[in-house]
Amino acid sequence: MRCLFSRLAVGAALFCLSAQAQPAETFQPQIDNAFQHLYSQDFQVANNILDQYIAGHSSDPLGYAVKGSSYLFMELDRLEILESEFFSSDKKISDDKKKLTLDPKLRSAFYQTVEKAQALSQGILNQHPSDVNALFSMCLSLGNQVDYMALIDKRQIASLSVNKRAYRDAKHLIAVAPGFYDGYLTTGFTEYIVGSLPAIVRWLVKFDDVEGSKEQGVKILREVAQKGHYLKPFAKILLATAYLREKDFKRTQALLEDLTREYPSNTLLRRELAKVRVKNGAGG
Repeated sequence: MRCLFSRLAVGAALFCLSAQAQPAETFQPQIDNAFQHLYSQDFQVANNILDQYIAGHSSDPLGYAVKGSSYLFMELDRLEILESEFFSSDKKISDDKKKLTLDPKLRSAFYQTVEKAQALSQGILNQHPSDVNALFSMCLSLGNQVDYMALIDKRQIASLSVNKRAYRDAKHLIAVAPGFYDGYLTTGFTEYIVGSLPAIVRWLVKFDDVEGSKEQGVKILREVAQKGHYLKPFAKILLATAYLREKDFKRTQALLEDLTREYPSNTLLRRELAKVRVKNGAGG
């Protein structure tokens, strides 16, 4: 079936964003630092930072949620799933999982970590249903789970049910904190992905309150790419992937140039930029 993939696959992986952004002091410097290293492909340093954060904040689900992101990106990088050729064809995305040589230890660590993040988040939400950090941690960990299921485990259909829960939590998050722009990534992704599904699959999936508009999804991603915090670079990557799938190489190149300036040590971004420059006739 067409376009059954995670947030990463639509560049995916996400409004009316008139509220003020969340105050900078509510963000955690250690988590910021870990994300910067993740975007630079420096996974070991990111993991060390996250281990230190978790050791000092064992009841905070955010550390575990971001650690799940680290495990996810390590495996995606190792398996070369983030290469643009992978996303150029839906058949490649849904190809048989036996073609991937998975790391069972990393897979186990990934699922243990996201389950821990979700359990801690749910425990907080049971007492404080509108806790922004717990809601964001839940959305992030569920999003990681969607990506792993769809891109690595090759369980695209099953991943959609997890994405439904992530969408509901994201809607709650942005209702509580409309200026928390990272929270819009999930809703933007869902709009894009549902808009990419065949009509029969869209009917079977039945996402509530989702228009299924790729254009709306891209609009949301643009807002997150401009005003997000932890996920601002990720939104740019997703947006570049969406443009690439639509063969809008000019916009893809502009985003990749911005990202490579910000993360010069990320070799994947540099390789993808070189490919897009060739497509645009601008040389390597």
